Amino acid sequence: MHATRLTLLFNASNVKLSSDCHRAKSSKRTCFSAKVDLISQYNRSKCLPGKSVPQHLHKRMSNGRRIAQPPVRRHFVAAEETALTGESSMNRIIEKELNNLGVLNVDPSLASYKGHFQYRYTKFSQQKQAIEKHEGSLEEFSQGYLKYGFNREGNSVVYREWAPAALEAQLIGDFNGWNGSDFRMQRDQFGVWSICIPDKDGKPAIPHGSKVKFRMKTANGMWVDRIPAWIRYATVDPSRFGAPYDGIYWDPPPSKRYEFKYPRPPKPEAPRIYEAHVGMSSAEPQVASYVEFAENILPRIKANNYNTIQLMAVMEHSYYGSFGYHVTNFFAPSSRSGTPEDLKFLIDKAHSLGLQVLMDMVHSHAGNNVTDGLNGYDFGQSAEESYFHTGEKGYHKLWDSRLFNYGNWEVQRFLLSNLRWWIDEFQFDGFRFDGVTSMLYHHHGINVGFTGNYKEYFSEATNVDAVVYLMLANSLIHNIYPDATVIAEDVSGMPTLGRPVSEAGVGFDYRLAMAIPDKWIEYLKHKLDEQWSMKEIVSTLTNRRYTEKCVAYAESHDQSIVGDKTIAFLLMDTEMYLGMSCLQSPSPIVERGIALHKMIHFITMALGGEGYLNFMGNEFGHPEWIDFPRKGNGWSYDKCRRQWNLVDTDHLRYKFMNNFDKAMNELDDKFHFLASTKQVISSANEDDKVIVFERGNLVFVFNFHPNNAYSGYKIGCDNPGKYRVALDSDALEFGGYGRVSHDVDHFTSPEGIPGKPETNFNNRPNSFKILSPPRTCLVYFRVPEATQLLVDRPVPMLEV
Repeated sequence: MHATRLTLLFNASNVKLSSDCHRAKSSKRTCFSAKVDLISQYNRSKCLPGKSVPQHLHKRMSNGRRIAQPPVRRHFVAAEETALTGESSMNRIIEKELNNLGVLNVDPSLASYKGHFQYRYTKFSQQKQAIEKHEGSLEEFSQGYLKYGFNREGNSVVYREWAPAALEAQLIGDFNGWNGSDFRMQRDQFGVWSICIPDKDGKPAIPHGSKVKFRMKTANGMWVDRIPAWIRYATVDPSRFGAPYDGIYWDPPPSKRYEFKYPRPPKPEAPRIYEAHVGMSSAEPQVASYVEFAENILPRIKANNYNTIQLMAVMEHSYYGSFGYHVTNFFAPSSRSGTPEDLKFLIDKAHSLGLQVLMDMVHSHAGNNVTDGLNGYDFGQSAEESYFHTGEKGYHKLWDSRLFNYGNWEVQRFLLSNLRWWIDEFQFDGFRFDGVTSMLYHHHGINVGFTGNYKEYFSEATNVDAVVYLMLANSLIHNIYPDATVIAEDVSGMPTLGRPVSEAGVGFDYRLAMAIPDKWIEYLKHKLDEQWSMKEIVSTLTNRRYTEKCVAYAESHDQSIVGDKTIAFLLMDTEMYLGMSCLQSPSPIVERGIALHKMIHFITMALGGEGYLNFMGNEFGHPEWIDFPRKGNGWSYDKCRRQWNLVDTDHLRYKFMNNFDKAMNELDDKFHFLASTKQVISSANEDDKVIVFERGNLVFVFNFHPNNAYSGYKIGCDNPGKYRVALDSDALEFGGYGRVSHDVDHFTSPEGIPGKPETNFNNRPNSFKILSPPRTCLVYFRVPEATQLLVDRPVPMLEV
């Protein structure tokens, strides 16, 4: 087989052939054609119905009277006004950029969709220009939390809330006995309500830690109480079933505020991510705290040589079982695990260990909860006066959640400020954006099959408002913190998602390689070992776009939720209850399970992307599944925890998988293969069930055959010299049989005619021979010449 470059130039990235945006699946496939040239559409209609603008941005007639006109897109009007007021230099810059879009230079086959890229880049540029004109800068615009919500201004507490649908508004809470008659708020022309409450006797009128709510009168004359949209902490009475949340005024005195002690670690050249859920990290059937996670789990993560943590379920969510994806309070860390200061302690502790901390960012939708969340501000008003679209456009029927109106000025302020809040206030180092596919398309990926055809990505089905928001978000994040890591959870494989905004890309650093875990589940559930295709495995792992980086993973939290199983449990099932003791010989099921668990995770890491992700507990083969407390399981926490005792018990075999996980990460620490652009597959042999490839300066050999050991097996390599074992899954410390000698030197032999790859062995100019036991993986490194000269001993016999 000819050598194959892993970086496939213009293939869609890990496209799942049937998806509804990662949470439900359907076999029905539809394809949307690019019926409209979007740049032409933009030229024909620069103002589209459905969006509002500040009063000072409305166009006026020559006599100064405001034109009576339907609502228009706020950013279009601002951009049009900008052009009319003589700021032509910026427009000339935009025009120049439009004629030389970087994404087209990277992928010339996108030229057919140049109009689409020009359209979206124009919208991005003009919206950013409008923000700079009316808000000062994108950076100032993203500090909305300094104006909205509760803030100290002089000797007063000032509270502001955007609620244009309200007829009247009051602030209520413990501080005024929940009587707002003397605390009526004033409305400005943009629908922002405000109140200034002076201090009393030198103390804040609203005590720190006291409960507060926003009371407003709706169009039907009813008064309703809501948690402030920008609240920084929210709690619930755990003794009352189904009790509503309360907003908490959070302004601790200096003595009780957490002060960060450690600098942020530098951005790793390749992220090795430990995905974790703080609440379910306890070994006990209970919700763990931020402090407990920092003290007990962070040392485990560091010991396993991860360099990045991705925290799930940080933003407050009233329903624990939503895994944190139905957010109700976007600026508040979940009170189940502690206070905002406790979360800061966790992040600072992680930084002290050299770990970057990413946050699972949910801007794709909002919880449907009316009492506790943003949805409580929607009373059926127009989309211009709401955070969400109206009707079906504003509702995700599969997730039972609300969908943001990304083109709305105040929605952009809220979401962009939300990003900056978590970066500035809590020192997060980046984000993993959840549900990006739902944002990118008006159909949200529901019942749509993505095949890699570019028409599926760039058409009237594309939600350009959402794309522009993501471009603004990535621009902001990388401007305020250049070392940030931002990852997109996109199942569609949209091209340019991982290219810089300056090139008209969307600006993410990485995308999740979401097709990989599906392929492993398919193999484990539906195919015998003898039916596994080496070429199909390679194809799945390497199906990603050139210059758009991916984070690969064999399994995440998605593969462990109730109704499914972890890879270890799929492999070994009930044998994990009785057959994991080292005091007895392993059964064939356990032997196979541990071997394949190591191989699946390692080949995914080594071949699947430029980063790697593992979900908490899967590094040691955590059994069973995840099931949050709910009525159907008697509100049990038994499956909503991590059984660390399994890996800590020395006579159990879980330690072998954990040791190998640690060694995988250590190998990248030493040889930096994940960040290497040298990626060459030299063999994917279906008969032998062997895959051989080079990543960086390492040579990887995976023998998936259930029975065959290969003695004197010849493998190709690039550089001549002496090779030694760098990692061996069959080593005793990994639960193997120690069949491969690590002190044997492997010397290369030249292959073919120099300069003529077709005469080489598997298209490689050199080769050496190894022993390859069944169901094992081996990694070889080339001993540097300087090191070879220092070794004064006879040349060893070649292992056969």
